[in-house]
Amino acid sequence: MKKAAERRALILEKLDNHGQVNVNELSAAMGVSEVTIRNDLDRLEKRNLLIRAHGGAFKTSNITLTVSEKKKLNLDVKRKIGKMAASLIEENDSIILDSGTTTFEISNCLGGFDKLTVISNALDIVNNLAQYEKLDVFMPGGYLKEFSMSLVGPMAERNLQNLFCNKLFLGVDSIKPSIGVFTHHMEEAQLNQLMINIAEEIILVADSTKFKKSGLAFICSFDKIHKIITDSGIAESDVLLLQKNNVEVIIAN
Repeated sequence: MKKAAERRALILEKLDNHGQVNVNELSAAMGVSEVTIRNDLDRLEKRNLLIRAHGGAFKTSNITLTVSEKKKLNLDVKRKIGKMAASLIEENDSIILDSGTTTFEISNCLGGFDKLTVISNALDIVNNLAQYEKLDVFMPGGYLKEFSMSLVGPMAERNLQNLFCNKLFLGVDSIKPSIGVFTHHMEEAQLNQLMINIAEEIILVADSTKFKKSGLAFICSFDKIHKIITDSGIAESDVLLLQKNNVEVIIAN
């Protein structure tokens, strides 16, 4: 069993390497209880060395990025993915745009439609869609999560349950090809699961860096996903694993 100082040093090392840590994984790796790990994380948070989250913690610099700053990351790739995603939308469709910087790029490509219904829980996306006169835009309501500019909570969940759409464009924080897709926050994961339940087709939009990241909140396994739009940086092994799970892989060029 590792001593407290040794454990905490190792936690900080894992944060530097991965950007976040998980209580269950740390407990198993260090041979101590989850309560002990949580105490370690609390101590480190008091020293401003990390930020606690449900089930684990984030590296301080990893969670302080604003939505505007995140939109600048891999922007060219996100624009290509957004354009490819928009090409899958047909006139008279009803779609959901989940909150996220890649789904925001889809919203930039919807000006050419004469009849389209768009449902979104993201304030920045809805504000962007206001420039298009021919779109019918719906917000499910809820309370604001400023880190993602998204509306979540019981009101959003209750209102979504009464809707239906042809296509859901889902943005995520992490993709684990052998497990499924993840986000950082439980409220968003729960809302995403409801979106999946009311959608006819689920299309994942994520640049290839998401395969190298981890998330704490599980959204769904790949049996729920029909397509993924990503970039050429995706590893061939990840492509093959997705295809084995009957997920169509679309590369945005």
